[in-house]
Amino acid sequence: QVRLVESGGGLAQPGGSLRLSCAASGDTASMDSMGWYRQSSGLGRELVARILAGGGRRYADSVKGRHTISKDDANMTVYLQMSLLKPDHTDVCYCNYMTIGGKNHWGQGTRVTVSA
Repeated sequence: QVRLVESGGGLAQPGGSLRLSCAASGDTASMDSMGWYRQSSGLGRELVARILAGGGRRYADSVKGRHTISKDDANMTVYLQMSLLKPDHTDVCYCNYMTIGGKNHWGQGTRVTVSA
């Protein structure tokens, strides 16, 4: 199937930056899009950003102008550059891979903590 391995999470200060990476392997020939979702404590999982196979980008309104999603097709890796991080929160960020048939695959998650 598809394996997703996330990296890059950790600690950041308010207003700072982090870059998340998601490397996909396995049967990756049928990708429709890949994206990043976040889950805060006690809340549901929500879409942060998505990048389509053709390169189109979609963002949650809350991160527009602060985060940038990109991909490296040769290495099947998707990145999320997070800047101007808002203060005092911890999220688990999950990489998502969706096939053209609508099947979703998920990474194990990487924790992002923003604290002064």
